[in-house]
Amino acid sequence: MSFARPLLLLALLALPLWWWARARRLARLSGTALSDLRPLGGAAERQWVARLPVSLRSACLGAWILAAAGPRIGSARSEIRSEGISIMLAVDISSSMLAQDFTPANRIDVAKQTAIDFVRARSTDRIGLVIFAAQALTKVPITTDYAVLEQALQDVHIGEIEDGTAIGTAVATAANRLRRAPGQSRVVVLLTDGVNNRGTVDPRTAAHAAAAFGVRIYAIGVGTRGEAPVPTGQGVDGQLRFQSMPVEIDEQLLNDVAATTGGRYFRATDSESLRHIFDEINRLEKTTVQRVVYRRFDEAYRWPLSLGLLALALEIVISATLAVRVP
Repeated sequence: MSFARPLLLLALLALPLWWWARARRLARLSGTALSDLRPLGGAAERQWVARLPVSLRSACLGAWILAAAGPRIGSARSEIRSEGISIMLAVDISSSMLAQDFTPANRIDVAKQTAIDFVRARSTDRIGLVIFAAQALTKVPITTDYAVLEQALQDVHIGEIEDGTAIGTAVATAANRLRRAPGQSRVVVLLTDGVNNRGTVDPRTAAHAAAAFGVRIYAIGVGTRGEAPVPTGQGVDGQLRFQSMPVEIDEQLLNDVAATTGGRYFRATDSESLRHIFDEINRLEKTTVQRVVYRRFDEAYRWPLSLGLLALALEIVISATLAVRVP
């Protein structure tokens, strides 16, 4: 419960002062000498009746003060308004993403789980998924159905697309998906571990087109520095064979692609640094949320007003019957 005019409640403090002043006045009258005490016989038994009118008058005044203060009972409903950010995750699924330099798993498994954690940290943004190797494929268009997106990330596996690394095609596909996305903030998070060696779209040209669409690119190079165990084929038992090979990431290209669009390039050398990079992107691309609160109130002044009228009516009746004043 709240009050429309809470300052009027201060008037309730006048009631105790009124009772105190009345008690002092009665105390002075009690010292008056009476020539005959017989008329006071039984006065003690009827003292409570004599106090009823003044008590009812006090209750009436208190109730009316409450009514004048405007008591109201209501509830609030909040509504979140936000344009949010449109984000496309572009994840490399070439065979080199099976390299086992990201303990406790390979690159693709760590990348998938980190991307899922990134999605779970968003609340009002639209997010989509593009996977790429020799070509690029839109796995999930931009959506706010995070459950569908998370399941799609979990289902990503190496071999869905012909092997290779078409960075330019991935950038062009992701940027095209964001071209008509609502809101003013559009972001591509590009995650790759190699060198552009497939596709017909030059990555730098694709970056310029993305910048023209107002798309910002955060590029992440995935792979340790030096050498890493990379799959080179399968044995007769079906198990992958690994060979330690130099890690080659075209960092200059990725840095140029990100800088062209006003984004940034990051290098992830292990699972922990990859998580820190996603945390940094999450911090850089925060959504401004506007919360609008609607309040609905029901006026409750009728109850104290009615109680005051009832107390006044009882005072009039009792004063005219049980507690008649004798001059």
